[in-house]
Amino acid sequence: MKKHNFYAGPSILSEYAKEETSKGVKNLDGIGLSVMEISHRSKEFMAIMQETTSLLRELLDVPDSYSVIFLHGGASTQFCMVPYNLLNKKAAYLETGSWAAKAIKEGKFFGEVEVVASSKDSIYNYIPKGWSIPDDADYFHITTNNTIYGTQIKTDLDVNVPLVCDSSSDILSRPMDVSKYGIIYGGAQKNIGPAGVGYAIVRNDILGKVDREIPTMLDYRTHIKAESMFNTPPCVAVYAAMLNMRWLKEQGGVEAAYKRNIEKAALLYDEIDRNKLFKPTVEQEEDRSFMNVTFIMNEEYKDKEAEFMTYASGKGIIGIKGHRSVGGFRASIYNAMPKSGIQVLVDAMKEFESKL
Repeated sequence: MKKHNFYAGPSILSEYAKEETSKGVKNLDGIGLSVMEISHRSKEFMAIMQETTSLLRELLDVPDSYSVIFLHGGASTQFCMVPYNLLNKKAAYLETGSWAAKAIKEGKFFGEVEVVASSKDSIYNYIPKGWSIPDDADYFHITTNNTIYGTQIKTDLDVNVPLVCDSSSDILSRPMDVSKYGIIYGGAQKNIGPAGVGYAIVRNDILGKVDREIPTMLDYRTHIKAESMFNTPPCVAVYAAMLNMRWLKEQGGVEAAYKRNIEKAALLYDEIDRNKLFKPTVEQEEDRSFMNVTFIMNEEYKDKEAEFMTYASGKGIIGIKGHRSVGGFRASIYNAMPKSGIQVLVDAMKEFESKL
């Protein structure tokens, strides 16, 4: 039976990336060695890192005034790297989910943190509006897509201070005007590649302005200067990310992916809105994520949740159990998820409805 992978992360990868990575793990480009065992200083791996960096720059049209680096530690390490490198006195944060809350917690170790707005009062099921950023903030931090709660900021904000965003779960899903950001960072395990590597796109002129000393490994400048090679990088994860971005480029790049993602999300949300059994957890359509679609059973059918999970599993649908803080279901429909996979889920929802 074909499996349809809706896991939130680590998550679905392109068939091309999986197939070519497996070849490289056995014998990289015919050199007789695995990508797992060659030196990260070898010409073969140096070429891999250079192409990986170039692909991310190209796919997002990153200006020359920015550096692109790949790091260990995922987004969670950068929750503290950002304030370590940028926060002198005060930072502003928008709290839209658990990961934003964790970033806020780390920021408070380094200075004053002002939460300009929060949707915690409603289990993070909307994006707050109408907030303002203090003029004396060193930066403003947002989480563009909230994997657990199914909300998303879909536009590039115009703000009066450097804009920093954790874009772990929607990077490369839509075009971004990188010039509006100070730092874009995240873990790769959604749209870039497998787990094990993080990324940062950093505007060079915002660094080096804090008063404190920064530990070597937590200083963005260390990794920029060393071109992501200060210490041994996660070689296989970088290699797989390179291959997955090659695939994305061949599929028409980010613009084409964005069109497909809008179509895929509309297909699923339309069925959730139509089907008598289900309802979305995010009521405001403009706030609904097109990467992570969260929904629950209507109250009168709550006792059917486990039964639907079993039914869906019988159709090869994997990974749709909702996060424990929300319950219900979550379908993560990243770039590599084809529309045909969404259709399988929609058909299962229709079929299950017809049986009741």
